[in-house]
Amino acid sequence: MNTIMKVGLNFFGCNKNLVDAEIALGVMKEQGYVITPDLSEADIIIVNTCAFINPAKTESIDGIFEMAEYKKTGKCRLLVVTGCLAQRYASALMSDMPEIDILLGVNQYEKLPEAVDHVLQTGERYMSVKDPHVFFEHPRVLSTPSYSAYIRIGEGCSNHCTFCAIPLIRGNYRSRNEDHILNEVRMFAQSGVKEHVLVAQDTTRYGTETHEHSTLPSLMRKCADIPGVEWLRVLYCYPDETSEELLDLMAERENVCRYLDLPIQHINDDILRRMHRRGDSSDIRRCVRQARERNITLRTSIIVGFPGETEDQFEELLDFLKEAQFDRLGAFAYSPEENTPAARMPDQIDEEVKQERLDRLMRLQAEISLERNRARLGQTVKTLILGKNERGIYEGRTEREAPETDGVILIDSSKELHPGQFVSVRLNEADYYDIRGALV
Repeated sequence: MNTIMKVGLNFFGCNKNLVDAEIALGVMKEQGYVITPDLSEADIIIVNTCAFINPAKTESIDGIFEMAEYKKTGKCRLLVVTGCLAQRYASALMSDMPEIDILLGVNQYEKLPEAVDHVLQTGERYMSVKDPHVFFEHPRVLSTPSYSAYIRIGEGCSNHCTFCAIPLIRGNYRSRNEDHILNEVRMFAQSGVKEHVLVAQDTTRYGTETHEHSTLPSLMRKCADIPGVEWLRVLYCYPDETSEELLDLMAERENVCRYLDLPIQHINDDILRRMHRRGDSSDIRRCVRQARERNITLRTSIIVGFPGETEDQFEELLDFLKEAQFDRLGAFAYSPEENTPAARMPDQIDEEVKQERLDRLMRLQAEISLERNRARLGQTVKTLILGKNERGIYEGRTEREAPETDGVILIDSSKELHPGQFVSVRLNEADYYDIRGALV
């Protein structure tokens, strides 16, 4: 193997998929390959794909074609396609896209060096998508900023929501070994990572294979106790397993972010049942009430236009959003996924109706977000510096803004600030997404 070969990464999808991509880079680095951010200089380009909804599939396919151009314009010798799209549509991709040299499904990353050697020596293409159910442990090469890292605590999903293909791709949920999680947090903290973000398809299912209820609060306490962990954040909590113990931990521990990511998808109980969501509207209302009592920031995700959704049910959702006042909200128009129960349901909603409902919901949420942001003005808050934007203004995040998904704090400062630095900022001016403040 030529040890000076360079490997580049093009990544699509969620932060769980990003962890997979970082593992792939870790495997290659361990074998002597050099990791490069400059794709035009890469001998091997890895495209880690997403298959969550149709737009994500399209984006991933376009990304594969775009990376294939580096075989003509750059130094690329091998194009590697991995991730969820590869796992789900392996044969079709290999048949329809001869540009692909290597295709590996999820949790197949340990085969990368073997696959590269095989293709370079024989000229034959390589494919492996066997057994997505293993939990592959390997050191990662972080592609996030040096001060922040995602920590995956589980793999797969056992909820089997009728609209979602994730269990078909990644299998049922299994918790990651606690010692492996703690060792990774400890290692990252020692290397200068300050913000540790716990992720899984359903973080509140952690430990339920062996315990009656989630052991996520216990895991988080142990993570928060590790020296150097300045912020501990958790994403993707389900209402039925979001306990008061978890919310108390967020409210009481200084280095645990007061931030609850609660993807509810809807509030109407009939739709929740047809979605096969765990819990019901009473669980959702309880979580929202208990989080508000503890001054915890709330984020959610919503699906509009699910098969059979009536105008009255959609209005019920809007009324609940007015009541709940989520600080952050992401929404999707329902997209039918092949081989999922929802795609076979009658009463599919017209695209025009779905888009009209999505627009109404997002207009409502924009006003709610503005009011929630205005309510924070006058506060002085601990802020993590991200760097300068294209206008030369410093950007940061508080504990109430998750990476990548939420707005930012725009900071007026005559003093030089550095990414990863914590500073105090007084919040002065709000818009729908971002808040402006001044260094204190």
